[in-house]
Amino acid sequence: MSLAETIQKDLVDAMRAKDELRLSVLRGIKAAIKHREVEKIRVLDEPESIQILQTLVKQRKESIEQFTKGNRPELAEKETKELAIIESYLPAGASSAEMDAAITRAIGETGANSIKQMGAVVKAAKASLEGKTVDGKALSDLVRDRLSKLG
Repeated sequence: MSLAETIQKDLVDAMRAKDELRLSVLRGIKAAIKHREVEKIRVLDEPESIQILQTLVKQRKESIEQFTKGNRPELAEKETKELAIIESYLPAGASSAEMDAAITRAIGETGANSIKQMGAVVKAAKASLEGKTVDGKALSDLVRDRLSKLG
């Protein structure tokens, strides 16, 4: 069953269960996927759908941070619940050990020895972690730390 089909099935289940929050989040996900399909004039494949979910996760994390800074705990809590629902549809995240191994491999492959080659290392590390959910900012920070120790 594809991601879009799973979301549609869960959307119907949420309607039947009268789970308003889940229903709202699933409608948002479905709308984001549909919007991208209309832009591209074709049905999205799994990696493209996962990319949309990752974007939605990033948006929720930024919102949580802003609401927390703005002393709005009730809004931060709502965003946290939405984040948990969206993350349940993403593949398993890369562990820190997997990210470290990918960075080590990427540095070896690219021959990077200074912070100037950070982009190439991040790109290679992301490629080796294909199929896993990777927080791009966390990966970039790890690569920056590792390269600053080399150079």
